[in-house]
Amino acid sequence: MKNLRLENPLLCFDLETTGVDVGRDRIVQIGLIRIEPDGGRSSFESLVNPRIPIPPGATAVHGITDADVADQPTFADLLPQVTSFFAEADLAGFNSIRFDLPLLQEELRRAGSQLDLGGRRHFDAMRIFHYMEKRDLAAAMQFYCGRELTDAHSALADAGATLEVLDAQLARYQDLPRDPAELHRFCNPDEGRWVDSTRKFYWSDQGEVLFAFGKHRGRPLAEIARSRPDYLDWIATSDFGPEVKQIVAEALAGRFPRKPA
Repeated sequence: MKNLRLENPLLCFDLETTGVDVGRDRIVQIGLIRIEPDGGRSSFESLVNPRIPIPPGATAVHGITDADVADQPTFADLLPQVTSFFAEADLAGFNSIRFDLPLLQEELRRAGSQLDLGGRRHFDAMRIFHYMEKRDLAAAMQFYCGRELTDAHSALADAGATLEVLDAQLARYQDLPRDPAELHRFCNPDEGRWVDSTRKFYWSDQGEVLFAFGKHRGRPLAEIARSRPDYLDWIATSDFGPEVKQIVAEALAGRFPRKPA
């Protein structure tokens, strides 16, 4: 680190996972780089057997399959190496504050351990990027089209600017799809995953409806309808949209959405 004076070791870490649900998903690969205040550097990388299937959507992102991890150690097996690398170190990552660290803590709890964060500093390069580099329509207009956005936040001006930016993006990135159907799929990689338009419920790989929010996140709607109908009653009388309320009303009556073919 040429531009950061280290007082403690710095541990930069990244996880590849079965998905993006911190409470439900598992690690399939872990990479660690530790830098000591004196400049010493060590690294560790391993595939991890998550002991659950890796969804095709996750494999499409990181390329890791069930076969790749079948004979690999579990996270619990790797616990001694992982805890040794994290010992007394400040932390760094990219989206690690919201994703990598919380998911890592969940894995540590399952393995009977936990990372004590007391006194540690945590640097998130994604947060710095988003804070320092404007990412609104005006910034996109300047970056892609080379001119200022006039009359910003006028709906018609913003719509016109968006069209210019979209066209300029297609000109700039030759590997972007030109076919409308393919460009749609590029912009909507998780289309078909959600049961409702507000993304409160999602489909499991087996076609079950699962909660995407709250204390029952990741659990089947049918299970909660049987064991905790009071929770569905609470949703039905709380500040949720009509689509969600209709789903829970049907669930209370024993009827559940069917995943489209």
